[in-house]
Order: sequence, then structure tokens, then C-alpha cells
Amino acid sequence: MLERFRVPADIEIRVGQEDLRSTVTSIFLKMGMPEDEAVEATDVLVMADLRAVETHGVSNMLRLYVDQFGQGHVNPTPKPKVVRERAGSATLDGDRGLGCAIGPAAMRLAIEKAKKCGVGAVVMTNGRHYGMSAYYAMQALEHDMIGLSMTVGGTVMAPTWGAKRMLGANPIGIAAPARNEPPFVFDASTTSVAGNKVQLARRLGQKLMPGWIAGGDGTPIMEETDTPSDWWTSMLLPLGGTREIGSHKGYGLAVMIDILSGMLSGTGPGFMNQGVASHHFLAYDIDAFVDVDWFKDTMDTYLTALKETPPAPGHDRVMYAGLPEQEDYDDRMKNGIPLHPEVVEWFQGLCSELDVPWRLTKA
Repeated sequence: MLERFRVPADIEIRVGQEDLRSTVTSIFLKMGMPEDEAVEATDVLVMADLRAVETHGVSNMLRLYVDQFGQGHVNPTPKPKVVRERAGSATLDGDRGLGCAIGPAAMRLAIEKAKKCGVGAVVMTNGRHYGMSAYYAMQALEHDMIGLSMTVGGTVMAPTWGAKRMLGANPIGIAAPARNEPPFVFDASTTSVAGNKVQLARRLGQKLMPGWIAGGDGTPIMEETDTPSDWWTSMLLPLGGTREIGSHKGYGLAVMIDILSGMLSGTGPGFMNQGVASHHFLAYDIDAFVDVDWFKDTMDTYLTALKETPPAPGHDRVMYAGLPEQEDYDDRMKNGIPLHPEVVEWFQGLCSELDVPWRLTKA
């Protein structure tokens, strides 16, 4: 997480993760969710905050989910069902369920299939937003597997040279285990900046960087600019920003994920299904391909070598995806999760409205 997106230390309010879990679970229960799914959805959100992926934690996502429950957009008691299946694959109908409530079970199904077939792939149609992509990929780690997850929903990105939003942020998450080093965990959208980071930037009074968004006619804005007041309608640029510095790569990756999630699940591309999310969960059983001990030991060697790369001038060290998130996790488990005062104020109002006990005291 770039420093510009972190809550400044002088205004942050640190809350204990157990108190945050209890509060969020209580809110989900008030939305009509079964307890087991409320607990699962809470874990997805709080894990994002513990790993400093605040774009997909409680600060941003919970208020969206509460609004969607209120509008009837999300089914609080879905009954996901398998609509197509083979030994190593399945297609699920999510029955309009909240993705972070039913997504963990879909990834568990992919893991079970990988145990039998070496690779397990599950796609979901008729779903809703599922939070942090890496959460599902990380489910595979304890099984000595590599996990991968992708999702499509809505439209926020203009194609390279385009003047209309045609693709979602289309993130992808992958997790691979090591033995002693923190696992490699990569999670990123295929836009230059995640849409929710635009929301964070506005909350924190930060400017947007060059190459993040386009003007109304699709022209990339290549200087720092204020966050639009209607940030949710911003036209995000593909990863790379412009064709000259690689936006065709982000654009191509976004289309790839649309195909693997939207098309393969039978949902169709994101622009044809506004408000509907489709997901792809994939697990590779390492033992089906190579010796697990060799893989984990060699991952340690690989990740250590990356960490020990001499840093370029102006930088203290080299990191790999998953290392800073693990450091944030360790800190926040001990010292609490930093919330912006505006988020705490929102929580107070919602808890009062729903008659949920107030637990978010300082850690």
C-alpha cells in the first residue's frame, strides 16, 4: 500500500481486530445473513485490513455491501448450486450471494478437486462482489497448493485508445507457499490504480497520479490531478496508463480475466452484466507436479535472493509481493487496525441505527 493511501498516524484510530470482527459480524447478521456466512464474510474483510489492503477492507467495502443489501441487490441467504461439473472442475450459480460469504466455499471446492486431479478449477456466475482476490488464493497455502483467483464485475476501465468504460478492474490474486519465508502473495487490479484507491485518495485529500484516470473523452491525464467529486464515475486507465508505456498489457490482461471469469462461467463480459460478478477459483496441488519439500525450500532460496537484491539509489530495500503485507499483518494483530475518523463515525452511526453494540474502542 502506497503511503499516500494510508491513514496518517496523527489521526488514525487503532481498533482491535477481534472487536472489529465482532462488530462486522453483527452487522452482517442484521442484514439477514446466516451466522456461518456472516463469519466467513467478516474474515475476508478483516484479513484485507490486517494485510493493509484497505481498499477491500471494512472501510470501503462494508458500507457498499450494507447499501446493496438494503437495495435488494444481494441475496442474504443464497443457495449456491453446481450447474456443471467434472472431476477437476465445476460451475456454480451463486444465487446473488455476497461473494465474500460464498466465495470461500467455492475455493474449498477447487482445493478438494485439486487433491483428486492435481488441478481444481471452479467458476461462479450470478455472484456479487467478493472482496480481496488474494484471500481465496491464500486458502490454498495450508494445503501445500498454489492458489489463484480472479473476478469480473461492472465497468470502470476504458480500453487503450477508448473513450468509454468497457471493463472492470478485473483483479487477479496468486499465492504460493514457501517454508520459512512469508509466502508469495500477489494481488492487483489490471487498471493503473484500483477503483477503491480513488475513494481512499478522496477521503485522505490526496491527488491522483499521472496515468491513473482519463478525461471525459478518454484522453489519459498525465499530470497529478485532484480526485473528482464523483470519483465513482471516473474512467480508469489500464495498467500502464498509455500505449507507449504498456497500457495494452493491462488491457489485454483485463480481457483475459473477463474470458476466464465472465465468459467461462456463462455470465458474459462485465459490460453486459452490470452489477453481476463472476469469479474464478483455481488450485494447483504442488505434489502433483514436483516434490513439495523441494518447491518450498527453493521458494525460500528464491524469495531470499529477491530480498537481498541491492537496492537502487533512494531505496532502503527490495521486497516481494506478500512480504510487506505480512509485516503489516504482524503489526496490526499486535497494535490494532488503523481506521480513519470518518470511518469510525460511519460505524457509530450504523451501529446505532441497527442496534449493534459499540465495540470499536481504541486498541
